[in-house]
Amino acid sequence: SSPHLVQVRERIRINGQPISKELFSKYFWLVYNRLEETKDPVHASMPAYFRFLTIMAFHVFLQEKVDLAVVEVGIGGAYDCTNIIRAPVVCGVSSLGIDHTSILGDTMEKIAWQKGGIFKPGVPAFTVAQPERPLEVLRDRAQERECLLYLCPELDAFEGGRRVLELGLAGTHQRSNAALALQLARTWLQRRSCRGLGELKEVPPGTELAGRPVPLAPAFQPTDAMIQGLRETEWLGRTQVLPRGPVTWYLDGAHTTSSVQACVRWFRQAALNQDK
Repeated sequence: SSPHLVQVRERIRINGQPISKELFSKYFWLVYNRLEETKDPVHASMPAYFRFLTIMAFHVFLQEKVDLAVVEVGIGGAYDCTNIIRAPVVCGVSSLGIDHTSILGDTMEKIAWQKGGIFKPGVPAFTVAQPERPLEVLRDRAQERECLLYLCPELDAFEGGRRVLELGLAGTHQRSNAALALQLARTWLQRRSCRGLGELKEVPPGTELAGRPVPLAPAFQPTDAMIQGLRETEWLGRTQVLPRGPVTWYLDGAHTTSSVQACVRWFRQAALNQDK
């Protein structure tokens, strides 16, 4: 979770829970002291705040022997300090928005270029529906970096006429995030030789894509564990409802134009449901 809401430990989680105060203190000083011992005597400075926490997070995951690490970039992607993993299992780009313009650029196309910097040769990547030009930029970045980029189908495609997939996170905008999460999870499971989730086939260059700049990934039937994961997902401070006596608080950390619009749509619907 970046930024964190209450405690910095929220930024480094194992099995969904922030690491304990004891583990955080242990690994903080291990990393700090090692950096202090080995820093350049001429340019004797320590890594900046987010860079230090990134180094520490990698150290925690390695020492705790996690099976899978989900790493979220700090700002952008191309020049972000998290972008040192040479061969990730899969990469994902969620819905783009205008943010951090002094660093990433002031247009969606410039931001898309930065986001596409996480793509790696031969590593599959997924994105969700984007405006046409930013999606073309992502496609071009993927081609430059010899990365296989796919567009996630809408969540409806995973439901296949069956009951609607229940999401623990409220708001219609979370449906595209859920579709992206399903594709990322499937890629990991396929790497672990899990079967029955369909095959992701490479699309040869020059293939007609039915008017889309990026090929559409196939939908599949989510496993029971995936369905449970979507249903039980919670993220404090994101479309969160807190009843407190006679007052009900609706909380969300939206801070860009598009995310505030999504927050307004969520609150309007939540308020209507409350009135019923």
